[in-house]
Amino acid sequence: MTAKPEQYDVIRKPIITEKATLASESNAVVFEVAIDATKPQIKGAVEALFGVKVKAVNTTITKGKVKRFRGQLGTRKDVKKAYVTLVEGNTIDVSTGL
Repeated sequence: MTAKPEQYDVIRKPIITEKATLASESNAVVFEVAIDATKPQIKGAVEALFGVKVKAVNTTITKGKVKRFRGQLGTRKDVKKAYVTLVEGNTIDVSTGL
């Protein structure tokens, strides 16, 4: 499969946190994805962009927090994360760019 431009819109960026690093030990990678992206779209985009086989996709939506900025109330954007589990033997090195 070749990468299409809309697949770059589905997967925004990799998430590198302590929890994501722990997930990588169980052959999973964490990405920030578009809020309206579906699991089949995410699976197709990861397989096309990175050339790996995906076993499962789990998603979470984190609601944006209300924060103050210069005394004004503002809301951070909602974020959708995808925990992509890869088939044994496949790896993605998220420390390098796309």
